[in-house]
Amino acid sequence: MARLSNKTALITGGTSGIGLETARRFIEEGARVIVTGTNPDNIAEAQRVLGPDALVLKADAGDVAAQKGVADAVKARFGTLDIAFLNAGIADFGPVEQWTEAAFDRSFAINVKGPYFLVQALLPVLANPASIVLNTSINAHLGMPGSSIYAATKAAFLSMARTLSGELVGRDIRVNAVSPGPVRTPLHDRLGSTPEENAAIGDAIKAQIPLGRYGHSKEIADAVVFLASDEGGFALGTEIILDGGMATL
Repeated sequence: MARLSNKTALITGGTSGIGLETARRFIEEGARVIVTGTNPDNIAEAQRVLGPDALVLKADAGDVAAQKGVADAVKARFGTLDIAFLNAGIADFGPVEQWTEAAFDRSFAINVKGPYFLVQALLPVLANPASIVLNTSINAHLGMPGSSIYAATKAAFLSMARTLSGELVGRDIRVNAVSPGPVRTPLHDRLGSTPEENAAIGDAIKAQIPLGRYGHSKEIADAVVFLASDEGGFALGTEIILDGGMATL
């Protein structure tokens, strides 16, 4: 299939995990892709995986000033943008008494503030029509202990999908969200301080998933392809939850 033929797509945090798999799926569907990341090794690997036609940029998702640089790079390379998948984010967990102001600000900068100003920076280059998909989280709906800040950032991001959908629909820009449950990515491998802690946390999370397994990056990427393509043309301000039943069973 070529559901994204002749489309140009930006994927933030696109050098690993869900972002990289989504970039791969977009290319399979005929899109030209731009991805961003910060880790030099991941950037090099993403360039290898996605091929020479992909534009791989180093950009800090939490740096407001850097967002205009991303938009400028998109305009210089492709002129306009049809799809933006705002996927970059961090997942820091801990009990309320351990949080510091600096850690709080870092989570909100990367997960909320930076992406918001990226949308602002992209407005002049977004095509008509265009699709924006935000990667939120099932944690926006759960009261999981230790997730207070992460869940708050994702709840803010989910609210942004709803409010921006109403604000931008007049420009024929659709804004929607995907809310994954636990997906085995490099992000989840850093939840603990040691491999043993990671394993213990992973087992505890898996026990909360009615389907009895972690999600796969491709399952999330396929939902993003749907929302980004003409097949999802009637989706506006909506949220696709892919959590193995965590929030409903």
